[in-house]
Amino acid sequence: MLEVCDLRAGYGRMEVLHGVSVSAVSGRPTVVMGANGVGKTTLCRAITGLIPLRSGAILLDGEDISRCDPAERVRRGVALVPEGRQVFPEMTVRENLRLGAYVHGEPTAAQFDDVAELFPILAERQGQMAGLLSGGEQQMLALARALMARPRVLLLDEPSQGLAPKAVAQVGQAVTRIASRGVAVLLVEQNLTLAEMIARHAVVLESGAVAAEGPADELLSSGAVEASYLGH
Repeated sequence: MLEVCDLRAGYGRMEVLHGVSVSAVSGRPTVVMGANGVGKTTLCRAITGLIPLRSGAILLDGEDISRCDPAERVRRGVALVPEGRQVFPEMTVRENLRLGAYVHGEPTAAQFDDVAELFPILAERQGQMAGLLSGGEQQMLALARALMARPRVLLLDEPSQGLAPKAVAQVGQAVTRIASRGVAVLLVEQNLTLAEMIARHAVVLESGAVAAEGPADELLSSGAVEASYLGH
């Protein structure tokens, strides 16, 4: 379980997040939604240690990891699928996957088999350069690479960005299967279709603070997300 408690963070003198509290529980994926610029990516960066906290705490299964560096957070079970996928285009699919496991050493054959079972297309193209994959396939690779770190918590930053509807549905199906294995999922997303497909709990950010939260099926159909996007 991931718990973000009263988190304040930002860049330089600018505070972006103002006392944000969210959680992600195994078997109960959480989606964080909101317009551009409200702090969604900043939240991911703060959780993974890429930017420092000003105050608040980040708990992983009750243990405070707020002072851990990014690599240590990965070792403890927090993995990020970054915005824009950020695969290494001039490396093969298999080489990208190996990099995902770097904090634990050389990956096992079982790890590659597990990824192949979830993403058969990657097994077929493991020798292909990642830059030659389609956008949807690159997103699958980014997901698979994160899984190679054996996460307890998986953060996904706008995984639908730039994808066709069919690829968005494939991502949703893959994330649902990952969550069913006991991984706690925190999805940062603007695509309502993907959010509805995955999430059990929803949080709406507005101006760096939580504007609304509740069961995903209720909140996502309540107009709260639309109101936040439109600035109401």
